[in-house]
Amino acid sequence: MKKIQKIAAAALALTMIFGAAGCGSGGSAKGEAKNIVIGISPDYPPYDDLTTSGELTGFDYDMGEWLFNWMSENGYSYTHEWKQLSFDTIISAIQADQVDLGISGFTYDKDRKVLFSDTYLTSGEVALVTADSDIAALDDLKGKKIGAQLGTTGEQCANEVEGADVHAESDMGILVESLKGGALDAVIMDEAVGENYEATGNFKVVDGKLLDEDNYIIAKEGNTELMDAVNKALAAFKESDDYAKLKEKYGL
Repeated sequence: MKKIQKIAAAALALTMIFGAAGCGSGGSAKGEAKNIVIGISPDYPPYDDLTTSGELTGFDYDMGEWLFNWMSENGYSYTHEWKQLSFDTIISAIQADQVDLGISGFTYDKDRKVLFSDTYLTSGEVALVTADSDIAALDDLKGKKIGAQLGTTGEQCANEVEGADVHAESDMGILVESLKGGALDAVIMDEAVGENYEATGNFKVVDGKLLDEDNYIIAKEGNTELMDAVNKALAAFKESDDYAKLKEKYGL
């Protein structure tokens, strides 16, 4: 009797092993959704921001929600969640497998060791100054106190200004407050972000760009399966009416 029980148990174990091996591919059971964690730095309106009640908002957030809704409706088995991080830590979080994607106004930089998506917006780096500033041209930035967000191409642009005293912070809001209070002469930022602050009437964008660039979604190098899905969703997004509506909504 015990022998028969052992044979039956062994047969059951083999059935379970081979049954599990036949469930889906890539180590996931059939129908099992993979959860994707998205890093975002909500201090860069109109790309990324928080509402007064602390909810995520902005073009990047709305776009990300659209992309994952599209993937869900088109055969991709993903769930997703957003993780708030300072901008300068998102890439290292991706490289350490703490987040899967970065959707936060990223632009291309060869030193960023990540996988870049197809582009979704054009942009450029500009200088923001107070409305009453005597800085009227980019050449006037020479030797000035310039702020920029840590880890951005804007920080690189600031460091290239002749004689500039560069102050880098992880939070763009702190930089803008420093500019408003007179501790900085200018802050380098994305053009759309600068125009967003200019619209308040307290600031102005200096004519001209320090750098022309495009925006991308980023993932860990080698994560081509996820990025292929993102790029297909991006292509559908850019062809949709929602793309134009969101650009208009956020002044992009």
